[in-house]
Amino acid sequence: MKATFVLTSVLLGSMLPAHDARHASYNHTGNLKFRSTAGPVGAVYIVIDKSEYALSVYDNEGWYATYPVVFGSDNQGDKKMEGDNKTPEGSFKIISKRVHDKWSRFMAIDYPNDESRRKFTLRKERGEIPANARIGGSIGIHGTWPHEDFVVDRYKNWTMGCISMKCGDVEEIYNFTRIGTRVIIQK
Repeated sequence: MKATFVLTSVLLGSMLPAHDARHASYNHTGNLKFRSTAGPVGAVYIVIDKSEYALSVYDNEGWYATYPVVFGSDNQGDKKMEGDNKTPEGSFKIISKRVHDKWSRFMAIDYPNDESRRKFTLRKERGEIPANARIGGSIGIHGTWPHEDFVVDRYKNWTMGCISMKCGDVEEIYNFTRIGTRVIIQK
């Protein structure tokens, strides 16, 4: 699926005007999804699909745009504990935003939240993780290192559990994403 997404992104980028290319995507059946607009309408929420390496933005009119992303570990399982470099799954909110000197923009999510803590406690009780394990934190959506957007094109997972986007893409969504925006991370 990654190869299909890259190929369609390249083809789409060459067929559409540059300002519209980032608001186009192929859905799971291979049909083009496109919405041309000046920006999202009303409140937005974000759905991150780890298996598709995609971050999709939805607004009051439905689907708005889809952006390629990468994560921490190549293992797409749910984050179990601090240091596993996995990206957590569940329903979260953006709790802070800031310009970042290395990764362009950073939008922190409320990991760990109550849902994450319940899963963590259950995993400890089952013996899936060490008794002394810690849950971790500081997970967010951010850009790449300067001049390294290519890691997203190559699907190179490099973070410690965060969601990384191309710098231009994270700057775009940073401008219309507010504190409290819902973020759903799924596989």
